[in-house]
Amino acid sequence: MSASRSPFSGFDLRADVIAGFLVFLIALPLSLGIAMASGFPPIAGVVTAIIGGIVTSFLGSARLTIKGPAAGLIVIVLGAVTELGAGDPVVGYRQALAVGVVAGVIQIVLAIARLGFVGALMPPAVVHGMLAAIGVIIISKQTHTLMGVVPTAKSPLGLLAEIPHSITNMNPEVLTVGALALVVLFGMPLLRARFVKRVPAPLVVLALAIPIGIMFEFEVAHDYLWFGHYYHLDATLLVRLPANLMAAVTPPDFSQVTSAISLKYVLLFTLVGSIESLLSASAVDALDPAKRAANMDKDLLATGIGNTVASLVGGLPMISEIVRSKANIDNGATSPFSNFFHGVFLLAFVVLVPGVLQQIPLAALAAMLIYTGTRLASPREFAHAFHIGREQLLVFVTTMVVTLAEDLLLGVFAGLLLKLIIVLSRGAPLASLFRSHIEQHREGEDLVLLLRGSAVFTNLRGLTKALQHIDPDVRRVIIDVENCQLIDHTTQSRLRMIADEWRGRDLEFRGIESHRAASAHPHAERWKQR
Repeated sequence: MSASRSPFSGFDLRADVIAGFLVFLIALPLSLGIAMASGFPPIAGVVTAIIGGIVTSFLGSARLTIKGPAAGLIVIVLGAVTELGAGDPVVGYRQALAVGVVAGVIQIVLAIARLGFVGALMPPAVVHGMLAAIGVIIISKQTHTLMGVVPTAKSPLGLLAEIPHSITNMNPEVLTVGALALVVLFGMPLLRARFVKRVPAPLVVLALAIPIGIMFEFEVAHDYLWFGHYYHLDATLLVRLPANLMAAVTPPDFSQVTSAISLKYVLLFTLVGSIESLLSASAVDALDPAKRAANMDKDLLATGIGNTVASLVGGLPMISEIVRSKANIDNGATSPFSNFFHGVFLLAFVVLVPGVLQQIPLAALAAMLIYTGTRLASPREFAHAFHIGREQLLVFVTTMVVTLAEDLLLGVFAGLLLKLIIVLSRGAPLASLFRSHIEQHREGEDLVLLLRGSAVFTNLRGLTKALQHIDPDVRRVIIDVENCQLIDHTTQSRLRMIADEWRGRDLEFRGIESHRAASAHPHAERWKQR
C-alpha cells in the first residue's frame, strides 16, 4: 500500500537529530563487527552505513527505517569472498564487490518493474529458518574470535565441533574482554531502571572494552604469563582501519562476474537482501506509531541504489535493518531525517576521531555478533513456529538444517519445496497453486472477496492486488473462504498486516470456522477435510 503523503511531512528536526545520534551509537560498532565477520575490511561496514544514511534517506518512502549492513547477510558475503578469492581474501573482497554492484542493479530493475511485493510472498517459516541458521553460523565463527583463537575448521558444523578445543586454548585476556561484553549485552536488557534503557548496550561495551584493551596493551606485541602458560597479544586483536576514509575506497573487480560462482552469489545477494529488507520495512510500518505504510517498490529502489553505490566504493551490501530501525522509533524519530543524521554522525566520527576506532578489541565486536546470533537462533523462534503449527516447525527446521549442512540457497530451496509438498498434501488444487481465483461483489458498505481453490503464498499476489484497489466508501472487507480448500499461514499473516495499515476499515474472514486448523494460533494454516 502506498503512502499518500511525503515521508518528510510533519517532521520534528530536533527529535530526528537526537534519534539519529542514538542510532549512530548503535550502528558504529555493529557496522565494524558485521564487516569483520563478512571478510570485508571493518571500515567497509561504516562506509555502507554512511551511504545508507546520507544517500538513501531521500530516495525511499519508508519513513523510519535505518539502512545499513546487517548480520543476516554475513554468511552470504563471507561465502562470496571465500569462494571467489580461492584463498586470497583481497581478490575475494574485490570480486564480491562486483557481485554487489550487479545485485544492486537487479534490485533497481525489480523496483522499477514494481516487484517489491516479492518479499511478502516468502513463507515466514522459511525466512525464520534461514535467519536461525545464519544466527548459528555467526555464533560458530565468532565464539573463537571471542576467545582469541584462530580455528582450523571452515564449515559451520566443524566450527561448532571445534569450540571445546578453543575453550581449552583460549587467550585469557582476550576472553576477559569478550566475556565482559557478553555480560553487558545480555545483562542490560534485564535491568528495569529507566536510565539504563536509554543507554545503548553496544556503547557501554565499547566504553569498557577500549580501556581494558589499553590496560592489557593489546596494541603492543608481547607475551604474558598466566597460570604457567604464555599467551600472545598484538595489534591484530584490534580493529584496523586505513589512514583516512578515501583510502578505504576500493574498486570492484568485474573479471569473474559472469562465472557460475559469481552468478550464484548475485542470486543470493538479490534474493536474501531484498526479502530481508522488504520484510524489515513491513515490520517497521507496523511499529510506526502513526501506522504510515511505505511504498515497497520505492524502498527496494532506494536499497538497490544504495547497494550499487556502496559496492562501487568498497562497502558491504545494505538492507532496511530492523534492530536499528526499532531503536530509531523508540528514540522518537519522526521522518527519514533521523536516518540521514545517523549517516552524518558516522561520517563525522570516522573523519574526526578515527584513532578511537582502532582501539576497539575484536573480541568486543565478536560478543556483539554472538548476541545478535543468539537472537536470530533463539529457542523462542522454535517455540513460535511450533505454536503456529507443526508443519511450520518442520519447514523452519528443514530450512535451518539444510543451510547449516550445505548452503543458504539449498536451505531456502528445501524449505520452499517442503512447504509446497505440505500445501499439496492438504488438498490444494494444483491448478490454483500459482493463480488466484477471486470473485468480488458489494454488500452495502462491505466488499466481499470470494476465494476458490487455495489461498497460499504462491498465489498471494493476486489477493494483495485486489486489496490495493478498494473503493474509499468500503468499511469492511470480507474474505470468504467457504469454497477455498486451503488458506495458509503466510496468506493470513500478510492480510492481517495489510489490514493493520487501514484506517476506518476492518477485515473479516467468513467461512473459515468450517476448516480444520493446524493449531490454536489465530493465523494457523486451515484446510478442509477431504
